[in-house]
Amino acid sequence: MLSLLIAANLQIVTSFICDPNVLECETTLIIENYLTMIHERFSTVFASKGKLFRYNVKNTTTAKPIPVNEVITADGWEKPRIVTVINRTLPAPDIIVYEGQTVIVHVINKMHSDSVTMHWHGLHQRNTPYMDGVPFITQCPIFPGQKFTYKFQAYPQGTFWYHSHSGSQRSNGLAGAFIIRKRERDPIEEHIMNVMEWNHDHDSLAQTLHYEHKVVVDRSPQPSSMSHDGMIFGNMIFHSALINGRGKYYDDRSIMHHNDAPLEIFNVRKGFTYRFRVIASGANFPFRISIDGHFLTVIESDGYSFEPMVVESFIINPGERYDFLLEAIRPIGNYWIRAKTLEEKRHIEAEAILRYNGAEHIEPTTERGHCSEYDPCRVLNCPFSSFGFIKGIECIPFDHLRSDREDDEAPPFVPGQFQEHFLNFAFTGRNPSVNGNVFRLPSVSALTQPQEVENRCHGGCRVGTSCKCTHSLQIDNRNTVQLVLSNLGMGAGWFHPIHLHGHSFHVIKMGYGIFDEKYGFLLEQNKDIDCSGGKKLSNDYSLCYNATWRDQSWLNGNIPGQELKRAPRKDTLIVPDGGYAVIRFRADNPGLWLMHCHIELHSMQGMAILLNESFPFIPRPPKNFDYCNNFDASDVYLH
Repeated sequence: MLSLLIAANLQIVTSFICDPNVLECETTLIIENYLTMIHERFSTVFASKGKLFRYNVKNTTTAKPIPVNEVITADGWEKPRIVTVINRTLPAPDIIVYEGQTVIVHVINKMHSDSVTMHWHGLHQRNTPYMDGVPFITQCPIFPGQKFTYKFQAYPQGTFWYHSHSGSQRSNGLAGAFIIRKRERDPIEEHIMNVMEWNHDHDSLAQTLHYEHKVVVDRSPQPSSMSHDGMIFGNMIFHSALINGRGKYYDDRSIMHHNDAPLEIFNVRKGFTYRFRVIASGANFPFRISIDGHFLTVIESDGYSFEPMVVESFIINPGERYDFLLEAIRPIGNYWIRAKTLEEKRHIEAEAILRYNGAEHIEPTTERGHCSEYDPCRVLNCPFSSFGFIKGIECIPFDHLRSDREDDEAPPFVPGQFQEHFLNFAFTGRNPSVNGNVFRLPSVSALTQPQEVENRCHGGCRVGTSCKCTHSLQIDNRNTVQLVLSNLGMGAGWFHPIHLHGHSFHVIKMGYGIFDEKYGFLLEQNKDIDCSGGKKLSNDYSLCYNATWRDQSWLNGNIPGQELKRAPRKDTLIVPDGGYAVIRFRADNPGLWLMHCHIELHSMQGMAILLNESFPFIPRPPKNFDYCNNFDASDVYLH
């Protein structure tokens, strides 16, 4: 597997679109550390009026600008920042293939000291579980100087993405779009929109260490990071946000003062309809996506379509994807595209430009539409039941959507072939956990070397403690599996976007807490679930290690109000603060599948569990598959 890297022979691919007429698609991804605001030939650069110039230019009016696509600008902060990137682009190159093709991706690690793996987020990896890209779960890490080749089928069609599954490399730049298209005679023209937060001088791993050791990393005044519903997002400080790797830095957290960094521009022709594929590749925040002067017709999430819904905006959480149609029917001009976090008291908003052909090449002057009680704005995928004091918003939870397919019902309850498990994603003290278990990686590839996994969890974790172990749940082949994902008890908080590898799932019901109608704060947690395991005690004094339905008649698939016939599908779903989500899927994909919170900090610290659907049905590993030698994996962070 070791590979000698000869730079002269490496072809840098900045975007890859496969020929729809071929059976195999092959490309190469080169991973290395690089710098922002640096040009390969002209050294450091600075931004002025949306253009880039060499560091020593005095008169930007007469000087020739540097092509923007030759520099990783991020938010234009002039001090170069180290990033981890693929083929020297931020975000990583788009990979676009067609349904049914065999995809071959050579990943070459040119970093000097870090290992890496690549996860293909949303792909089921049916018959290829070894290609899921989770270190010490499905493969050994790719060490510096090594090459690893991923090979799998492009299925299902939809908007997906790929990202590093090691440490905080994803939020440091190692993520890109992976699109599987249907073969259509006249496809709608499309745009890809990748949204993420950004900071200047430290990644999520460094923030974790600073937080744990109470190190002050930014002495400037920082308002608390709090959501509309009173939920605290934590001490993670982000300076800005990016759309397709570009944004502006608001240096005093004010919308009135910012730099002049270039922004992403989406060009459209008046009278045409466009498909936008939006990917939330960020580490922490939910973003509310809107376009001034335009309604959005949302048609798909995580690769699965539903009955179209026209909204003013939608909320997207880390790991999620949403596709919407936009009709370019407004007057020719420039319009702001906005991605605003749900924070209060802080201004973090990514901006891009929707530019009609024929419009001046200037920044927009448009404003966001006004929402009122008499003319409310629809907002899809709210993580709470209302925005509280922000009037005129109609919140639409994801489970209110309906699939547009009549042949894709949720798998039924079958006596003897039905598993129901309650998983509480919350905190045990400061430790993110699942049912009190803080996930720790094994020291070998667990899928191929299960007999060498030493740190298994044994029985339930004792209430009041946190167990640090390789937490797994046995899933029996061909069973209907129902998971009740909760965010309840003393350790509840945040909105947890939970991603399941190897499967998509039907969302059959979501339950929210009770919110103050005037201010939007969470007043009381949802009472449908009893955290005390049937003793019917208050959830306020429980860590919710052993949850069940408060009404035991809800067991065995008898939940009132559940949707089975037209339940929408996803692979990443928000579990609301003080609430729960019920998902259902069929165990028909042998493998060892990770389920984890896609907030980077929570995932690294242990909010994860393995679904063991492996034996005895596991396919054979590929020829020459490299097995791991036992060694201490404690310093390799799960992503």
